[in-house]
Amino acid sequence: MKGRDFALLTDLYELTMMQGYYETGAQNRQVVFDLFYRKNPSGNGYAIAAGLQQAIEYLDELCFSEEDITYLESLNIFSEGFIGYLKDFRFTGEVYAVPEGTVVFPHEPLMRIKAPIIEAQLIETALLNIINHQSLIATKASRVVHAAQGDPVLEFGLRRAQGPDAGTLGARAAVIAGCAATSNVLTGKLYNVPVKGTHAHSWVMSFPDELTAFRAYANLFPDACILLVDTYNTLKSGVPHAIQVFDEMKEKGILPEKGFGIRLDSGDLAYLSKRARQMLDEAGYPNALISASSDLDENLITSLKLQGSTISLWGVGTKLITSDDCPAFGGVYKLAAEENENGDFEPKIKLSNNVEKVTNPGIKKIVRIYDKATGKIKADLLALEEEVFTEDMDLHIYDTNAKWKSMQLPAGTFKLRELLVPVFVEGKLVYECPETMDIQAYCNREKDTLWEEQKRLKNPDIVPVDLSDKLSAMKLKLIEAATKI
Repeated sequence: MKGRDFALLTDLYELTMMQGYYETGAQNRQVVFDLFYRKNPSGNGYAIAAGLQQAIEYLDELCFSEEDITYLESLNIFSEGFIGYLKDFRFTGEVYAVPEGTVVFPHEPLMRIKAPIIEAQLIETALLNIINHQSLIATKASRVVHAAQGDPVLEFGLRRAQGPDAGTLGARAAVIAGCAATSNVLTGKLYNVPVKGTHAHSWVMSFPDELTAFRAYANLFPDACILLVDTYNTLKSGVPHAIQVFDEMKEKGILPEKGFGIRLDSGDLAYLSKRARQMLDEAGYPNALISASSDLDENLITSLKLQGSTISLWGVGTKLITSDDCPAFGGVYKLAAEENENGDFEPKIKLSNNVEKVTNPGIKKIVRIYDKATGKIKADLLALEEEVFTEDMDLHIYDTNAKWKSMQLPAGTFKLRELLVPVFVEGKLVYECPETMDIQAYCNREKDTLWEEQKRLKNPDIVPVDLSDKLSAMKLKLIEAATKI
């Protein structure tokens, strides 16, 4: 995102609303917006927050260039005064956010923005674009990695991604969620993550025969010799030729102990992997890897595992980078509080006939509650910013929409952690983004705080996200007031 002009990466109505605030003198009124999502993607039990680094870069460099101003003037819908205001635009607000790689749940603010309304309005579209995409791909990748049960997963999706940015930032998100490496070299360069790859069928086809192609590749890359064996016939020629090349490498003393093997990219992967494993073992290569690609996702990987496949390295492309079963994250950006004439913040609520679209009002924080004995998440508590909770007090947590669902947590049996951290204060960046591989390590620890029942791919157990008594009472009061209008 650095060095790129994204001021116009917004919906037109953000700009027309901004002009409305400017022309009515409301532009400096302070407001609070929450960026959150309503439903976990792909039927998952949680999501992985991602994209904060790019959101920071966007906000930190946000301004309107001369070309932007000239274009907006050409639309003939903006006043001279408003155009003049845009020429000096900078973000001056406050941002709190959940760190990247954090396990999150519906209705929790992944970002909380406090700023003049004219600024908070502009950034809505771009922030949603950034956070929605990477959080979606990170969540999908987490599912794939979980299905692989500890086997390395490589992200191979660039050629099928919806454009260069989606491919590059999607690969970053996939690595955050646990992928061991990516095939995307640009992602490797920009974010200092491992890059991996083998060769294509065209490599084999460009030589007089398969064996010659394998030999040439082995001579070039003896320390990472993964041979694609399905160009012609996997079991009759591909695997036997790979074994012949491994024999020749062993004779030359250049066969590594690990990091060599074969790749399957078509056919019955369960059957082929089992037969290939038998052939490799009989030839004396029990350490040879068997990797696979071919339109994999978490469901196919799970099925192949159940069928006893011997695949131990998974290259996952299209269905990961596009999140093909759930193409959108569904994040939204809603007004939660507004400054009144006295300088106090009044809570705001949006009502709907759809219960899950009713917003949570006020300036909120997320308090995560862990079981002290296991370190697992017990629940998340949405509370007002000024509320104080300590580990030496009893907690009574209940579902706001079903109060008979409750849990009593005696003092001393739980740990507390506030998830939102300061990112911008008075327009100044106060947060240092970790390296991508450090975020991955953090994300792995985050996933370890979930019970296995909450990580299963089908019908997972759901972590409770409850409202504090004070927030719940505020919400009910606002609903009652609004329904009397």
